[in-house]
Amino acid sequence: MSTIPAKLREAVCRANRELIESGLAIGTFGNVSGVDREAGIMVVKPSGVPYAELTPETMVPVSLETGEVIEGNLRPSSDTPTHLELYRAFNCGGVAHAHSELATALAQARLPLRCLGTTHADYFRGDVPVTRDLTRAEVEQDYEKNTGLVIVETFRERGLSPDEIPAVLVASHGPFTWGADPRAAVEHARVLEFLGRIERTVLLFTGDAAPPQGPSQYLVDKHFLRKHGKDAYYGQK
Repeated sequence: MSTIPAKLREAVCRANRELIESGLAIGTFGNVSGVDREAGIMVVKPSGVPYAELTPETMVPVSLETGEVIEGNLRPSSDTPTHLELYRAFNCGGVAHAHSELATALAQARLPLRCLGTTHADYFRGDVPVTRDLTRAEVEQDYEKNTGLVIVETFRERGLSPDEIPAVLVASHGPFTWGADPRAAVEHARVLEFLGRIERTVLLFTGDAAPPQGPSQYLVDKHFLRKHGKDAYYGQK
């Protein structure tokens, strides 16, 4: 009998299905994971398996410490080492990786997703950063692990809070998002893509590639903090 929490398997499977149903992934692109920190387990989508074939039982449990598969004969997502580095460095319960059109285009253009208004500030307390390019050595050895490490490096070196900006654009690659659980990670991926569409529309309206003036920091703070943190008052208790 499986020792992996059934609720975690179900949550990760459901979140992966939401990723494809939201149009954030095609084919077998993308993956979502969830973690049980007390048990030291991460559960992630199996590598290369079509979304329509996913079931809670096909989700792959791996050790949060070693990355080794704990149970079953399916291989975990090739992005598993990236997810593991994010769990080790950030206080999150779910991680999502998508190849959604606008977010991926920004990553490939090596452009951050700028905070241009309060819609952005409701979810991200500032620009969503883009990482530096990985070096040849980082790509040729432990590529996926180094992808996670460069994400962590981006936040630490720039003094950014992964709790306040739960998303990143990996240069030349695509977006990673995270949250309190797998569903929240997918929600952040969905919002990220929506905000990318808004930025594209803003540039069409302005007819200028120069960055529009973003909102004041106090307005960004207001919109973020009314939804997040101990003094949040948006929604129902």
